[in-house]
Amino acid sequence: MNLILQSLHDIPATQVEHLARLSAAARIEQVSAQVYRLHDTCPKPVEGTKLHADIAAYCLEHQIDFGFVPQGRHLSDFGLLVMDMDSTLISIECIDEIADMQGLKPQVAAITEAAMHGEIDFAESLRRRVALLAGLEESVLQRVYDERLQLNPGAEMLLATLKQHGIKTLLVSGGFVFFTKRLRDRLGLDFAHANELEIVNGKLTGEVSGKIMDAQGKADWLNRIRVELELKPEQVIAMGDGANDLKMMAQAGVSIAYHAKPVVRAEASYALNFVGLDGLISLFGR
Repeated sequence: MNLILQSLHDIPATQVEHLARLSAAARIEQVSAQVYRLHDTCPKPVEGTKLHADIAAYCLEHQIDFGFVPQGRHLSDFGLLVMDMDSTLISIECIDEIADMQGLKPQVAAITEAAMHGEIDFAESLRRRVALLAGLEESVLQRVYDERLQLNPGAEMLLATLKQHGIKTLLVSGGFVFFTKRLRDRLGLDFAHANELEIVNGKLTGEVSGKIMDAQGKADWLNRIRVELELKPEQVIAMGDGANDLKMMAQAGVSIAYHAKPVVRAEASYALNFVGLDGLISLFGR
């Protein structure tokens, strides 16, 4: 195993050396001032052991993301990245910002937060939130896209690198087609699927058209595209931040919790708590 360390800030040599001692690394490789690869560490510590806890606590204290990666594993081993949209690819929760246009953000955001922590069934939470939007002008969707939607740091670098390696991308969201379609076209994503807001006479009805894209729906789309591409589960990476991403992440060979809720971090292969989306490149770079 190699232990990958990365941070938004320069990592002091003393911190790198301390982690090298903890992990019994044979060699320290500096990739950049913010990224180090510790070679030939002890086998990956089991979650919950003292060694794992010591490394995790030290990295958290010093705002360092870490991951034990098998030697020789590289991005070229993968063929598909499946990503959540809200708070993963982009920095906002679109439904919260739509609600803000009607002065309802606190009510909707509270339901969103509970759903992302797994405290409320996602499908039920979506119905409740969308119902609050009834009567809103369709034009607010474009306003949210134009005025508030921003990519999370490192998104464009990550997607460009994936294309270089021939890795396909699937954006699968419990949010809305209005946004996933525009992001797919703008970023050159290969596939995108989400929920469809019902709109009549230029206004939101407060309903979702068709079957709701919930946690199981995300997992089903991952497997559908994986089979279509003739890939094995271990050739798939899934990335998300909320509880409704867990079923999808469980279907992938590698799962990434991106600035995620505790329930997601606990289940993921790796957690990126501080760095941007391009942290995935550092994990599996040469």
